[in-house]
Amino acid sequence: AKVQLAYTTIRSPLTGRGLAVTDEVRETAGHKLARLERMEPRATRIDLEFIGEHYPSPDGVKRVEAALHIPRKTFRAHAEADDVPTAIDRVADKLERQLRDHHGKRRASLHKSALESAHLSSPAADTETEGETEGDR
Repeated sequence: AKVQLAYTTIRSPLTGRGLAVTDEVRETAGHKLARLERMEPRATRIDLEFIGEHYPSPDGVKRVEAALHIPRKTFRAHAEADDVPTAIDRVADKLERQLRDHHGKRRASLHKSALESAHLSSPAADTETEGETEGDR
């Protein structure tokens, strides 16, 4: 059964395998994943899958798998816990860390390319100026 999240404006299909996706689960997921949308406004979709594992105990553990889609990139995470809200929280933390790392890489590469272009343009100007003054002497 696919369901939409309440707190986010992006598409967020929720799928349950061996678990019912209740209103409470939908509210919890929407609330905990809303911060990801604030971190990455370009996000187009968050796919969530709730899986009821029946091993190692009859009650089992709850597994949550998530995929956050932005243009040209998809972040994936999964987590297991005894209850669904804890698993959602762990998945949100993992996705948040991936987004922070991605933003850092983007910022570092943009900053590095800007520094390289500035560095390449200024020594060329300095050598031309020095060459002209030495030639004029």
